Amino acid sequence: MAVNLSNLRPPRGSRHRKVRVGRGIGSKMPKTAGAGNKGQKSRKGFSRRPGFEGGQMPLHRRIPKRGFHNIFRTEFAVLNVDRLNVFSAGEVVTPELLVERGLVRQASLPVKILGEGDLKAALTVRAHAFSQSAEEKITSAGGRVERLP
Repeated sequence: MAVNLSNLRPPRGSRHRKVRVGRGIGSKMPKTAGAGNKGQKSRKGFSRRPGFEGGQMPLHRRIPKRGFHNIFRTEFAVLNVDRLNVFSAGEVVTPELLVERGLVRQASLPVKILGEGDLKAALTVRAHAFSQSAEEKITSAGGRVERLP
């Protein structure tokens, strides 16, 4: 039989009729419509907020908080100096180039260069921040450091 627009049908059993709850005693879900009897959760429009434990003190408030959490901190995509050895001498290293080469994953974060390892090539490195040791290693290798705003 040829398939055309006049005889297209979804596969048998793939489409289910919606169960209409609370529509009388002869339906699949009469009266309480699967919500049980009484209480806040059986009422219409009820929605429980995340972490709600039925009035019990929720876990995120029971556990002690420690330390200082600076909500204004700037998160950096960090990269050590030794990872820059993939670039050839004289090349200008920018955050866009680092993302392109897969050395930095998040392009939205500012880039900070840290001083772990040694740099073999003289590079011009453009980044948002540098550790003191990274700056020294880049300049001692004959390269230049440029801070981005």
